[in-house]
Amino acid sequence: MEFNVAYLMLMLLAFNIVGSTHASDPDIISDFVLPPGQNPANVDGNFFTFTGLRQVGSNNLTWQSNVKVTKASMAEFPALTGLSVSMAVLQFPAGGVNPPHTHPRASELLYLMSGSLEVGVVDTTGKLFTQTLYAGDLFVFPAGLVHFQLNKDYKNYAFAVSGFGSANAGTVSLPSTLFTSGISSDVLAMSFKTDAKTIDMLKASLKA
Repeated sequence: MEFNVAYLMLMLLAFNIVGSTHASDPDIISDFVLPPGQNPANVDGNFFTFTGLRQVGSNNLTWQSNVKVTKASMAEFPALTGLSVSMAVLQFPAGGVNPPHTHPRASELLYLMSGSLEVGVVDTTGKLFTQTLYAGDLFVFPAGLVHFQLNKDYKNYAFAVSGFGSANAGTVSLPSTLFTSGISSDVLAMSFKTDAKTIDMLKASLKA
């Protein structure tokens, strides 16, 4: 998908807002942070350039059921270290979902570029807030709160860009954290008021 100037300007504004209102990264006392052992004299424009999104438009989403997330955080783009900003491109196949998850270290500002999405966020009282987004809409997910996105259109893709107020926002996927991390089936069965057999079935399906 091609980016135009309006999209680019809106994305930059979104990242600036997220970074300035919820910068959870520690402050740095230099202009930027170099990887250990790198000589500052050898730094050039390549250090501040990330090319990992070039392949986004060519990703094949056929037969996928979950969102395809391409991140630009400090793990992929070390120049972001200490700068309290990162982003991700989210490509939703028809009928695709980004399962319930949290970002423990940053709020997320999602900009829907094409298609439509059903989104939701749950606050600490257990109240669910949902909205249907269309191209051009923004939605904010406060840091640490459980949220999801769903493409209810079973014929068309949806394409979104998210900005985060941290170079390392972190993602805790609830399905995989609960059912593939090694928590015992007995604990989960008691917590969800079901039986261990049901939990084992869930674990097996997620691992598959």
